[in-house]
Amino acid sequence: MKRQNMILGLAALLAAAFTVNSSAQVGSPFIHDPSTIVKCDGKYYTFGTGGGGLISEDGWNWHSGAQRPGGGAAPDAMKIADDKYLIVYGSTGGGLGGGHAGQINTMWTKTLDPASPDFKFSEAVKIASSEFDEDCDAIDPSVLLDPNTGRMWVSYGTYYGFIRLVEIDPVTFERVKGNKAKDIAIDCEASALIYRNGWYYLLGTHGTCCDGTNSTYNIVVGRSREVTGPYLDNVGRDMLKGGGKMVVAAGDRKTGAGHFGRYIEEEGVEKMSFHWEADFDMGGRSTLAIRPLLWKNDWPYAGELFKEGTYEIESERRGYALELAVDFVRLGGGGMMGFGGGRGNAAPQKIEEQQLIDVYETWPKGNIDIRIGDYMFRPHQKWTITAVPEAGGYLGGQYYKITIAGTKRALAATAEKDVISVPQYTGAPEQLWRIEQLTDGTYRIMPKQVPGCDEELVLMSAGDSTPSLGKFDMNSDNYKWNFRNH
Repeated sequence: MKRQNMILGLAALLAAAFTVNSSAQVGSPFIHDPSTIVKCDGKYYTFGTGGGGLISEDGWNWHSGAQRPGGGAAPDAMKIADDKYLIVYGSTGGGLGGGHAGQINTMWTKTLDPASPDFKFSEAVKIASSEFDEDCDAIDPSVLLDPNTGRMWVSYGTYYGFIRLVEIDPVTFERVKGNKAKDIAIDCEASALIYRNGWYYLLGTHGTCCDGTNSTYNIVVGRSREVTGPYLDNVGRDMLKGGGKMVVAAGDRKTGAGHFGRYIEEEGVEKMSFHWEADFDMGGRSTLAIRPLLWKNDWPYAGELFKEGTYEIESERRGYALELAVDFVRLGGGGMMGFGGGRGNAAPQKIEEQQLIDVYETWPKGNIDIRIGDYMFRPHQKWTITAVPEAGGYLGGQYYKITIAGTKRALAATAEKDVISVPQYTGAPEQLWRIEQLTDGTYRIMPKQVPGCDEELVLMSAGDSTPSLGKFDMNSDNYKWNFRNH
């Protein structure tokens, strides 16, 4: 390729690298008050107000089709066993139909797949209710199966009064005989209960609902050592007095975050689901949202969906950078001039970074090995990461191609469980990458497929200078990466 044509081609590729990828689920992710996401027979399900819901085969592209009887509002869902799925939902209440009387119901089914012969829900069982003049609305339930005790709890309520907690039987899903409801929060609705690391967490949806682009919904949290509370926020405010630490609020042209749900993929990989009351890029409609769920000092907060761009890919193991294994080309300028490091009275001159055009012809034309080394702002260390919409996705994310900035040279997995750079991106599965933020804020990088291998492997730092592929281990920094935008 002639030098001039190569420059023009590289400039075009660099410009393309700065396109913005989708920051929302794709397909038809339209839902209000989504339940916690549940996986059944390889598909993901979430249910919303009104009786319907969404299904996804890959966790990224969603479509309508989930079903449940009973109608009502704001359900929650939980997988209890391999053949039992629990739904908890509110009927009327919350000012729906002009009043605050309502009830919370449970029902279960052997499968969530409407096409299965086993798709049949049990009769609804009432576990709580509210009257017209009561200081709590029986609506917006959430269910927790306590991993410590095996006991099952349901929280419910709206802004009209208190958030309340009741205990139900984890086998019959009926209210435990003699159980008295306990008030645990106020000034929120659409609550959720979760447990982690010795703490019970109560997440509530604060702000105004159901007003589209004017909705101020946001998700807050408090925690307690006991499931019955008190739930205190990060500065010690009781949620019974309006406390709550922010988890996620409006952003990225979306507003009205509400109805938290937690999905654990494996140790160190968690997702949170909720809805946006209004997605400005979706006509202001209410849409399903899935974000990484991060933890800091035993407090949950929303991570970010990965965004396209050009990055240093930095190993958490040592802080070295992923790079092509090519000869180092020295950069002119600078250096010590005498013991003082000066150049007399001459004014310092700006030194430009090394450019791709300066070194590209020194690189091999075929496959190039990958190594890890000191980051020096060099072209062989700059990676452009671009979404590939046609490649599908995974829960809360889409696949990406990873190329050396300004070129078509792509990162690829090999049958030997290593990584190389191939001269041309072709869209092959081993050239597609899953990038997920972990609970500590770092990332794991996983090929869609490793040739000749059925295992799920991730990019790892086998040594300070040696990348490879291996089984993910959240407890080792060898498997964690950061993306630096220098």
